[in-house]
Amino acid sequence: MGLITSCCKPSASDILTPDTETRRRQQVEAAERRRVQEEARGVKDPERVKRMQQKSEEMEQREQELQKQGGATLKWSAD
Repeated sequence: MGLITSCCKPSASDILTPDTETRRRQQVEAAERRRVQEEARGVKDPERVKRMQQKSEEMEQREQELQKQGGATLKWSAD
């Protein structure tokens, strides 16, 4: 039985493996693809999410700057 299946499979010397540098590059590319796919999973508009995150970060920076200046906090008063 082993003789029949051994003729169908390539031998170890027939299989070409990429050199170390090529293999590392391929692994990095695959990891980057997985990262991008994971970020986009469940999100219909990934650009919108990025814009919202950027806007949120800008608002936090503005708030920190105002706090450093010692005032001008936004308060709503019901007059």
